[in-house]
Amino acid sequence: MQSISRRQAVKLLAAGSLTPVTVPAFAETPFSIVALGDSLTAGYGLPPEDAFTTRLEQRLTQNGLNVEVINAGVSGDTSKGGLARVDWSVPDGSDLVIVELGANDALRGISPAETAKNLDAIVTRLKRRGISVLLAGMLAPPNMGTEYENAFNAIYPELAEKHGVELYPFFLDGVAADPKLNQADGIHPNAAGTDVIVERLSPMVDKLIRSLAS
Repeated sequence: MQSISRRQAVKLLAAGSLTPVTVPAFAETPFSIVALGDSLTAGYGLPPEDAFTTRLEQRLTQNGLNVEVINAGVSGDTSKGGLARVDWSVPDGSDLVIVELGANDALRGISPAETAKNLDAIVTRLKRRGISVLLAGMLAPPNMGTEYENAFNAIYPELAEKHGVELYPFFLDGVAADPKLNQADGIHPNAAGTDVIVERLSPMVDKLIRSLAS
């Protein structure tokens, strides 16, 4: 049987109906997604099967995509930490990186200018390597004050526009401040919260994969 490339396989998906079509097992290697982030990506306080990356891979696979989602989340990481490890945390051959960093910067009161500089460098390095980027935004805690909040919250849309990359405005959209969707610390999503994140974010990831592979 003649094999088809990943690009051809996803083209078939994009041209199909609303019914998911499974990418044939004989297709090329899976579309490689790396989630570069902090504890929200790493799955802090959750068993591996409930982590964001595991649930995202499951959802995309259910949608008929042949993907692999690599967990490159480090609990407690800041944008500076992400920049220090981006070159070795993202393997060669990666197709897409979801950059989810900045929450710990805001919690520690790190200058928004410093956070923006680090995230800008991360996106620049990834694009230089020919890797696509989806930037997952974060919002500053309201207790940081209006001036800090305005400066921090502007980082992500400004960088997305500068680099021409996709932006998911707020990684914790629909989850933040909801006790039913968070662990006891009120910061980290529980399994139900992770499902909400994946439900809201996965359509953008799905669409981006099909676009990149067309």
